[in-house]
Amino acid sequence: MPQSFETATALTRTDAGFTASLDPGWDVGGGVLNGGYLLAVAARAAVEVSPHEHPVALSASYLRAAAPGAATLTVTAGPAGRTLQHAVVVLSDATGPAVSVQTTTATLVPGESSYAVPMPAATPVEDCLSIAEHAHLAPPGMPVPGLSERVDTRLDPVTAGWALGEFSAKPVIRAWVRFADGREPDPLGLVAFTDALPPTSWAIGQLGWAPTVQLQTLVRALPAPGWCLVEARANEIAGGWIDEDYCIWDSTGRLVAQSRQLARSPRPSVDQVT
Repeated sequence: MPQSFETATALTRTDAGFTASLDPGWDVGGGVLNGGYLLAVAARAAVEVSPHEHPVALSASYLRAAAPGAATLTVTAGPAGRTLQHAVVVLSDATGPAVSVQTTTATLVPGESSYAVPMPAATPVEDCLSIAEHAHLAPPGMPVPGLSERVDTRLDPVTAGWALGEFSAKPVIRAWVRFADGREPDPLGLVAFTDALPPTSWAIGQLGWAPTVQLQTLVRALPAPGWCLVEARANEIAGGWIDEDYCIWDSTGRLVAQSRQLARSPRPSVDQVT
């Protein structure tokens, strides 16, 4: 059975920091672990040493692909203030450091926003395409990601033409997401959601793995229970690089998280990872 998000991000405290067991099922294909999942593990470590409850700002550098299995996390925490704390988290596997994260933790409180980007019009979730249920539509030679069995992802048909070989002129992908284990969204879960969709370059026909180099995530509010709507779009794909901006709205239509990442342009297959 797939591990729950809670189990897959669990930490054990040690004298030097924390240990974790990175779940191989949280992969994007070919055994490559999802960047949002790794960031969530690091965010949990930051929260564990903070007097504040939530990760609110994260800036991660992916030094190389982390291997599934045993990992260690070292946390260098700054002074704790009344409203926030900064820390640096380094996630390492048996080979050495794999992800370095600048973190800010705080305590989010319920309340209305003074202004927020409105949720875009989206196809109702019941009329969207489940990635897990439509695995047979994956491009030839493209491994089906284990992530699709951990995060229930329902692609909006308006931006999912690529799944049927009908490509768009715009690199935009929109989908409803929730945890497959029934876990309701929370700030730590939102961290994982900020890198949960296929690369936006797929929308325009550039298929393949797009390894994340840098990922910046902001958690803006406590999410309501239910499905979250995620929209990802690229501003430019050129010179072997792609950027992606994510916005996430909860079931009430409130903007609850954002992210921006820089990645390498897709490669033909994750099986070619060296």
